[in-house]
Amino acid sequence: MSQFEIVHYERKKGNKKSLEHLGFKAAKKARRFHGSFDMYKETPLVALDKLSEKLKVKDIFIKDESYRFGLNAFKVLGGSYAIGNYIAQKLGKDIDGLPYRTMISKEVKDKLGDITFISATDGNHGRGVAWTARQLKQKSVILMPKGSTAERLENIRAEGADASITDLNYDDAVRKANGYAEKNGWVMVQDTSWEGYEAIPTWIMQGYTTMAYEAYLQLKGVKPTHIFIQAGVGSFAAAVTGFFSSVYGEDRPITTVVEPNQAACIFRTAKKNDGKIHPVKGDMNTIMAGLACGEPATVAWEVLRDYADSFIACPDYVAAQGMRILGNPLNGDEKIIAGESGAAGFGLISEVLRNPELKWLKEKLGIDENSVLLFFNSEGDTDKESYRKIVWDGLYPRSSGECL
Repeated sequence: MSQFEIVHYERKKGNKKSLEHLGFKAAKKARRFHGSFDMYKETPLVALDKLSEKLKVKDIFIKDESYRFGLNAFKVLGGSYAIGNYIAQKLGKDIDGLPYRTMISKEVKDKLGDITFISATDGNHGRGVAWTARQLKQKSVILMPKGSTAERLENIRAEGADASITDLNYDDAVRKANGYAEKNGWVMVQDTSWEGYEAIPTWIMQGYTTMAYEAYLQLKGVKPTHIFIQAGVGSFAAAVTGFFSSVYGEDRPITTVVEPNQAACIFRTAKKNDGKIHPVKGDMNTIMAGLACGEPATVAWEVLRDYADSFIACPDYVAAQGMRILGNPLNGDEKIIAGESGAAGFGLISEVLRNPELKWLKEKLGIDENSVLLFFNSEGDTDKESYRKIVWDGLYPRSSGECL
């Protein structure tokens, strides 16, 4: 059995999920909010021209989120926008009327009182929630699943959060956090969704469109033929898919969702294609910690179901390979530091384009010499020790494909 599996959808005709909440208007609004932060700076879009020549495609672009707000990952875009919208709603205002400087004012804090925001996370999302809460002089509680690293825990605590590592997997940690929220009157800020909990996850997706909108502007009219986006619960993947599908309509790029074999909940759901969510249970042992999620977000799946073209489950070694290639570029290309989850989409395609045994997958994806490929490096070395082990010590080689 191949370590690579793909589900391909024919483009859906007729009724589809509305993309109004992820289109130009929504993305511009999210970017205005993020742009009001003193520390806002557009993250770079890197063109890997030499690698494009070597891999025999027209262009390779990587949106590098390792620079976002100094937090080394994109997740803060979603958490901050959700918290901003929650506060705006509580004050009876539109978020456009609450830029960062207004939101941190004593007047607003006095009206709000004390709020505790709670979330479950492997690291990046929780750090973004904690950072935002600290900026707004509020409190945060972060629960982390078993297997989370001490470095990521300390990064969250450094933002003032009451953070701890549980003995639960990600999805059970989410349930525990939600129980605390309901019991204590705290605000749950989670990028996954379920019946009755959809507003905040939708705001989180909208926050992610800032990144997609920036990339669109930085491409300066160049249209990607293919977009590859890694997925955990699918909110990030849905935000990017929804934005570019809204922009380009039926002429949208071919979009592929990439997940680790051990946590491929969206792949499973796409494969069954029966109108139900199909979770992955258990420990989900993968180096792609940020993608080790067993239950798709319902609000994200509705978008991916109607607008994504392919869903791929792949082995861990492709992420490790992507980390090494991006960190050791061809002469003339820019170096990119990508963490395990950040390198997943790029790592998959670097393997597909270099491995003759995967020619069938290249053809299935429709990649050729005219292809313009867009990737999102969603995180840098957020766990520096793990990054060094993989890049320096050569864990997860192609010959193995297994967790070592």
